[in-house]
Amino acid sequence: MITKKLAEEIVEQTMFRLDRNLNVMDTNGMILASGEKERIDRIHEGAAHVAKTRRPLWIEDENTSDWQGAKPGVNMPIYYKDRLIGVIGITGNPKELRDIATLVQLTTEMMVHQALITSESEWKRKIKELVFEELIDNGPLSPIVIDRLALLEFNMTGPYLTLLVQTNNLPASPQRLIETMEEQFERNTALIGHSQLNELFIVLSDVKMSVLELKLQKILSLFQKDSSVEIGVGLPVKNLEGISHSYETAKYAIQYGHSDELIHYYYDDIELIALLKSCPSQLKERFARRILALLNEQLIETLEAFFEHDQVIGETAAALAIHRHTLTYRLRKVKELTSLDPTRFRDAVLFHIALLVRDE
Repeated sequence: MITKKLAEEIVEQTMFRLDRNLNVMDTNGMILASGEKERIDRIHEGAAHVAKTRRPLWIEDENTSDWQGAKPGVNMPIYYKDRLIGVIGITGNPKELRDIATLVQLTTEMMVHQALITSESEWKRKIKELVFEELIDNGPLSPIVIDRLALLEFNMTGPYLTLLVQTNNLPASPQRLIETMEEQFERNTALIGHSQLNELFIVLSDVKMSVLELKLQKILSLFQKDSSVEIGVGLPVKNLEGISHSYETAKYAIQYGHSDELIHYYYDDIELIALLKSCPSQLKERFARRILALLNEQLIETLEAFFEHDQVIGETAAALAIHRHTLTYRLRKVKELTSLDPTRFRDAVLFHIALLVRDE
């Protein structure tokens, strides 16, 4: 149905260009808006007849009395997606209106279409944001959430996965960006919206991890040279109730996944860090001091490079721009000072954890 506000806009915009009186009526024949204000909220029997027959009605001077509330002119149906939603009327001599009537009808339908499409898009946006808030709430899902997902035609086939996109350069109105992002995924398998000031959420269903990396690259390409953009990839989950956990892990992925080489981070890759960071600060500080207290900054940097290059001597030495023998000497020095050997798995784990938590 046409709202009163939309009817008023149609009358104002069309009369400005047409220089003739216009009426917009609902499907019951009630005049919603008119250039002749005194006619508003009155029944137009001609319009009611058009709504019933779905055909234009031309009213001459001779038969005006047959239609209560009518004046000479033409009344035509207005459609939206093949559904009758109102009637448009032009006041005037029918002979003079023959050439412009169809054009006015088409123009009105275009205005209605644009307004209703925008309204429908806004409705979907709000529903998506409401659904997302409920999905990440950790509580049991209500039947309303399922109903809303069905209204959005969201494919409720697992596994599900949550992505978070953060950027300092998000458009003030990101709807077009969101729509373009949705186009990167299979139909109805992506629920995308604006969750926070600089953050977009993406909930995916029927996830195929084998193609996810390619999808991420396409999403990143939409941000062109935006150096602030980061994407956190949560853990996949089997059911809708698990999406809250997927969301939490996506947040951790962004929080702890910072790297000079990457701008999208998988929780899988930082899970150990996330677990360690959640420990009480006092315990972490005490542990790091116990393991690293006797090492100077050069030896600590050496250990960091050693673990970053998977304990490969040649690669580590090249990264530090030192000779292999110098690296071996430093590693022996670490062992002498701490009684822990960074080349042994068990001791390497302790060093690695201490390095992760020491600068928090």
